[in-house]
Amino acid sequence: MSSTVREILQRAADGNRISPAECLTLFEQGRLLELGKAAQAITLRKHPENYRTFNIDRNINYSNVCAAVCDFCAFYRKRNDPDAYVLDRETLYQKIEETIAVGGDQILMQGGLHPEFKLEWYEELLRDLKQRFPQVNLHAFSPPEIWFFHKLNKIPLQEVLLRLKTAGLGSLPGGGGEILADRVRKAMTKNKCLSDEWLEVMRVAHQIGLRSSATMMFGHIETLAERVEHLDRLRQLQDETGGFTAFICWTFQSENTAMADVPTVGSHEYLRTQAICRIYLDNFDNVQSSWVTQGAKIGQTALFFGANDMGSLMLEENVVSQAGTVHQLSLDEIKRSIRELGYEPRQRNVHYQLIDPPIKERPAPPITSLPIVG
Repeated sequence: MSSTVREILQRAADGNRISPAECLTLFEQGRLLELGKAAQAITLRKHPENYRTFNIDRNINYSNVCAAVCDFCAFYRKRNDPDAYVLDRETLYQKIEETIAVGGDQILMQGGLHPEFKLEWYEELLRDLKQRFPQVNLHAFSPPEIWFFHKLNKIPLQEVLLRLKTAGLGSLPGGGGEILADRVRKAMTKNKCLSDEWLEVMRVAHQIGLRSSATMMFGHIETLAERVEHLDRLRQLQDETGGFTAFICWTFQSENTAMADVPTVGSHEYLRTQAICRIYLDNFDNVQSSWVTQGAKIGQTALFFGANDMGSLMLEENVVSQAGTVHQLSLDEIKRSIRELGYEPRQRNVHYQLIDPPIKERPAPPITSLPIVG
């Protein structure tokens, strides 16, 4: 470990904020285990409890029709494509009922940028689902969708969000972030919101009392400096609003996309990147593991590289799987992955409040990560 990297990591582990330049140094020079050690130290300081969390939800893609063109996406379809769809209400009801039956409390509902549906269509959908399933949080519509509603309907962004919130929207997913650097976004997408617009959706959502997650999809055409730019913009907005509940990063999956020639980065780079994200995002309380793209063992290992949450049971996943990734875990496997590390598995909601019955308290596992030096 170089003296520069050692000094950066020690200061971060001690609770001090690092700069964008220092974050870039970690990306360029940091080694996997030293980064993981520092990230784990930060996680233990934020989460000394004897449990690690998960949630139960279902990712329902209500439509795959999309006016945007994203080279990295294998899911979207144009309106007249033979396999374009919009789910009918009975199908939605059935999917939500199945989620409730296994203990789920949330629906992650996203679609494409449908060129025909007005805002009233989404309001009616939310009202219907909330009336039928009042106990279910509707975690719905990523920033690109919200921005598209705003542009298509020519309605101010705050009004769009207030109307959706009134209709039943409970929180926003952090999808569509990819890399918040416009060079990257312009190279990979057309007709989709740029970085400032994605951030503005989140800013306004937080201002009206909605909470959201934040994401990063990496390992494609971005530079290391652009990864840092992405993280810095998230950290700045979190300083301003405090509205992000969690951060999730995952590696680009290229199969069946227009970017299939881009080499897929492996688990080593995933763990390095997640650790650096945990180190840099000092104002984020929670980091989720991405077992959906990495598989069970790396998803479990991520709990020692900055994550404190195993993410969702995810009864259904359609977007990443279209790009060739098919990792699945049962509820028992998620719980076992947490227990094998010496922690109790606890179910939480979107606000990271525990919602399962209390467990018998016992000391947290004797895992330490300090000092970094030595």
